Amino acid sequence: MKITYREENGCFYPNLELPEQTNYTIGKYGLLHLDYIKEHRKGRYTTLLSECRLNEYLHKIDLEANEMLESIITRLATERGIDENLKTRDMLRWVAEMNNIKASAEEIVLQEVVYA
Repeated sequence: MKITYREENGCFYPNLELPEQTNYTIGKYGLLHLDYIKEHRKGRYTTLLSECRLNEYLHKIDLEANEMLESIITRLATERGIDENLKTRDMLRWVAEMNNIKASAEEIVLQEVVYA
């Protein structure tokens, strides 16, 4: 690897460039994981940041968390018998059950993906 230099005001500065980086939009779970690794996994955070892989890593975490959340919500709703029939018969109960399922699923995703 050859380093080239440029001269500015009698001083030579190396011509350094950062590698190409991704620029994904990071969602809720990616941002929560970012806060977690900044606070509790400083080595991982520093490595990902210095290797310009942080954005891609957080994007993958966010996608994984959202896919897992959808999968768990669907499975729990099926297991508990929460369907469109209940929605038409008793809307308030359906909303309460779905909110409960979503909260349970989100807790699982936070423990297994975001804070792991």
